[in-house]
Amino acid sequence: MIEVLRNHITNRLGKNPENLDRVLPAFKHIKTKRNEQLVKQGEVCKYVYFIAKGCLQVYVYDKDFNETTRDIVIEDNWCSELLSFGSGNPATENIRTVEPSELFAIDRQNFQQLMETIPQFDKVYKQILEASYANSVYRINTFVALNALERIKWLMEYRPFLMTRLSSKLIASYLGINKDVYSRLKAKL
Repeated sequence: MIEVLRNHITNRLGKNPENLDRVLPAFKHIKTKRNEQLVKQGEVCKYVYFIAKGCLQVYVYDKDFNETTRDIVIEDNWCSELLSFGSGNPATENIRTVEPSELFAIDRQNFQQLMETIPQFDKVYKQILEASYANSVYRINTFVALNALERIKWLMEYRPFLMTRLSSKLIASYLGINKDVYSRLKAKL
């Protein structure tokens, strides 16, 4: 599985990135089960995760303990509660596995050390930040302008693979609509 991480990094930095053999050992390989909690709201996020296989849900609870999904992150992507990870403050989001997953996790100390000693790793981190920001802004801007039916159509067009991997409840949470409304509208398509 380490080859998945190696390929991901080399695809971003070129065929023979310097110091790659110093970067890879800083990651811990983790196999998870379905619904395993990786980050809990109120606790400090200790890792940045690279998803080699599987799917993660990033979500929050409102004051009534209703769950709202901010993002679904799949293979060949990075996931973390970056504000908590970077600052050491309590996380404002939760992260859990949606399906059995294989992850590579790096803790804050190793992450900081790589940032300070390996210039190429800094480039990877900037790409993680930019992708996370762009994804969040795109999703917010897109969903604000769409009604519930248009959100379902958007998902079917731009992220159709999620339709077969996620439960209706999770899809509805991701789209920001009620589960019953989602089921009713999906039946019309």
